Amino acid sequence: MVDESMDNEFLEQEPQPWEYRSKPVWQRMVVITAGVIFNMILAFVIFSGMIMTNGKVVVPVENVDGIYVTEESILHEIGFRNNDKIIGVNGENVVYFNDLVSAAALTTENLNYQVIRNGEEITIPVASSFLDSIQTRGFITADLILPSSPSSVVSNSPASEAGLQRGDKIIGVNGEEVNYWIQLVSLIQANPEGEPMDVEVLRNGDVFEVQITPKDGAIGIYQPDLEIAGGIRIDYGFFESITAGWNETGEQTTGILQGFARMIKGDISVRQNLGGPIAIANMTKQATDNNGWIGFWTITALLSITLAIMNILPIPALDGGHLVFLIYEGITRKEPTEKVRIIAQNIGFFVLVTLMIFVVFNDVIKLF
Repeated sequence: MVDESMDNEFLEQEPQPWEYRSKPVWQRMVVITAGVIFNMILAFVIFSGMIMTNGKVVVPVENVDGIYVTEESILHEIGFRNNDKIIGVNGENVVYFNDLVSAAALTTENLNYQVIRNGEEITIPVASSFLDSIQTRGFITADLILPSSPSSVVSNSPASEAGLQRGDKIIGVNGEEVNYWIQLVSLIQANPEGEPMDVEVLRNGDVFEVQITPKDGAIGIYQPDLEIAGGIRIDYGFFESITAGWNETGEQTTGILQGFARMIKGDISVRQNLGGPIAIANMTKQATDNNGWIGFWTITALLSITLAIMNILPIPALDGGHLVFLIYEGITRKEPTEKVRIIAQNIGFFVLVTLMIFVVFNDVIKLF
C-alpha cells in the first residue's frame, strides 16, 4: 500500500469530495490520530475490564513482615537487606505495598526509602548511578514478599506428579530453608538439569518430603496470589472500574513517557531498555507464565500504550509526522511543498528502518 501523499500520479488528479485530501484539516487530524486514540482506548478497556472482573488486590504495608533480598541483587547493592520492612518513600508513609511498584515511581529521579531494620528506622537513598539497573533488573516488586506457596499446579507437570497441591508451602529445597517465592524459583533454576530435588513441603501443619525433577528450569507451579502474602481484594462496580481503569491507564502512560524521556536524556541505556519482537515475546511469555491471563492482558495493554506513544512521535512516515504536516497546513493555510514532503518521508523511513534493525539485532544479542 502506497501513502497517497507520496503518489504523484494520484495527487495530479482532481480531488473528489469524498476523498481524505478534500476534507478540512481538523477532520484529517481526526483520521490521522484515530489509530493512536484507539490504542489508548484499548488499554483503558483492558484495565477497566480486568479491574471490574477481578478487582484489585492490595497489600497493606503493615501485613508485610519484610522483603527477600539476595546478596547478588540490585537491592542488596543499593543497601537493602533481607527482612527489611519498607514503610515509606521520599518522606511519605505508604499504606499499600503496591504503591512502591507504580510505573511512575520507578522513574522518579530521587528516591529515598524509609525502612525498619532490626527495630530501627533508617533511610536508604537510591543514587542516580543505579537508575539504569533499576530499569533493567527490576526494583521493588511484589515478588519480594510472596511466600513459597504456589497458587496452582500445572497438570502432568513434575510438581503435579510429585503430589504438590495449591496451598502447599515449600519450606526447603535440597536441605536449604525456603520462605519466599523468588528464593524458591532461584533454587529450582539452579538445580542441574535432569537431577531430582529433595523438596520439603508443609501441608495443613504436617511436613513431608518429595522428590521433583525440574524440566527446563521449572516444575510446573504458578506464583502465589497477593492474597496469600497478606493482600486484601477490593471489588469494583461498573462505574468504579471505569474510573480505576482510567487512572491505571494514566499512571502507566506517565511511566512509559518518563522512561522514554530518560532514554533520550541518557539517564538509562537505550540498548538495555528498548526491545523488539523477541523481547516482546519473552515478556509476554514470562507474564503469562507468572500471572496467567491477567499477565497476558496487562502486557497487551502496556504494548498498546507504547504503540500509541511511538506512533504519535513527530517522525515523518508515522501518524505523528503526518500530524505535524497538518498542523503546519492549519497555521499557514497551505500544504508543505512536495519536495519537503519527499525529503521528510525519506528521512522518516530511514529512521524507522534503522530503529527496526537496531531493536532486532539488540534482541538477538541479549539471547547470548
